[in-house]
Amino acid sequence: MIISKKLASYNDLIKRMGTDKRILATHVSLLTALFIFWQRGGFVSPFSITRKTVMAYAKIASIATYHKCIRELDDYGYIRYQPSFHPAKGSLVYWPDWNKS
Repeated sequence: MIISKKLASYNDLIKRMGTDKRILATHVSLLTALFIFWQRGGFVSPFSITRKTVMAYAKIASIATYHKCIRELDDYGYIRYQPSFHPAKGSLVYWPDWNKS
């Protein structure tokens, strides 16, 4: 039951992205990669990520594109992103919980 709620949360975000004119395929790919990391971490928010691994999952080749897209996902309210600027520590991503509001 809990996993189906988490999948529904992801599905809701993808539907929302489909109607958002600002969103490009790269944003969807990045959000999907972030969902995989959130899922593998047991659906705990925040979860830690590293740019290199997320870029590989999202098939994003450009560091500038990655930073632009993750910042925009944060600005648009799809995630909350807290960069660490430390190579050994991962940045934190907070997955939205629409049911808490």
